[in-house]
Amino acid sequence: MQQQIDKYTQEINNFVKATADELEAFRIKFLGTKGIVKDLFEQFKTVGAEEKRTFGKVLNQFKQLAEAKYNELKEGAGTAAESGKTEADLTLPGDGFALGSRHPLSLVRNEIIDIFKRLGFVVAEGPEIEDDWHNFSALNFPEEHPARDMQDTFFIKKNHGQDDIALRTHTSSVQVRMMENGKPPFRAIMPGRVYRNEAISARAHCFFHQVEGLYVDENVSFADLKQTLFHFVQELYGEGTKVRFRPSYFPFTEPSAEMDISCTICKGDGCNMCKYSGWVEILGCGMVDPNVLENCGINSKKYTGFAFGMGIERITNLKYVIRDLRLFSENDVRFLKQFKTEII
Repeated sequence: MQQQIDKYTQEINNFVKATADELEAFRIKFLGTKGIVKDLFEQFKTVGAEEKRTFGKVLNQFKQLAEAKYNELKEGAGTAAESGKTEADLTLPGDGFALGSRHPLSLVRNEIIDIFKRLGFVVAEGPEIEDDWHNFSALNFPEEHPARDMQDTFFIKKNHGQDDIALRTHTSSVQVRMMENGKPPFRAIMPGRVYRNEAISARAHCFFHQVEGLYVDENVSFADLKQTLFHFVQELYGEGTKVRFRPSYFPFTEPSAEMDISCTICKGDGCNMCKYSGWVEILGCGMVDPNVLENCGINSKKYTGFAFGMGIERITNLKYVIRDLRLFSENDVRFLKQFKTEII
């Protein structure tokens, strides 16, 4: 029995490295229910009483050796599996990475910014939580204006005065901050997220994105405004896109207009997107009201300017034919994968 143990001990010690199959064979041979250790303990029952103490100790040491060797080999095999998979052939290609997608609103926002940057406009940003002065009063909103009503604005602090605090309803507040803190000329666009207390539907949401623009200098005219926006439309939607201006009203511009383009989906023939008119309104614009300039400390006798504002969602709808605004904020990967793929 001692000779058997010595022979098996040498065999165990000779195991240096084992594959998964060899490791399993080792376990079955030495530690299995019909393995060598089990067999030796069966033989131990036949050993005389005077030798049991001696052989019992040797047998327990052999069992511990077999178990320790198995655990050592098992740990080594696990480490090799984790860190040495490519050791066999380093020329094998690596694992591929899934490419991310830009959000359609980000794609259109960046394209709008690029177009106006080429015209000399800089990008300005401001806080999304605004006071009454920057969001309403400085922009010539009368106190009784409907936009001040709780139904349209998310108020954080409502005291019916100029200390009201609310989520901004437009990025025009950034224009006010720019004019307050600088001197003309100004030529900037203000992209950002805005909030209005509206019911969520396919055509409206309680938050959306805008890009507003401001140009203030000496001798700025409505013709400058029209030519700037016409160039923008041709760059964004392609040459041949028709443009028209309709008189409108905004508290912070005078005169004011809304700009329509020929429907990019039906090419002016009429569809449900343009309500079968052939035209789609994409932005509001106008000459900056002299009161707004004076509120911001700018001499309205010397300087004039124009401003415009557009919803990025509306522009994106027309560019990619997306008919439900809710898709933009639902983070559905199936929707996002349809757009330009880039590494993020």
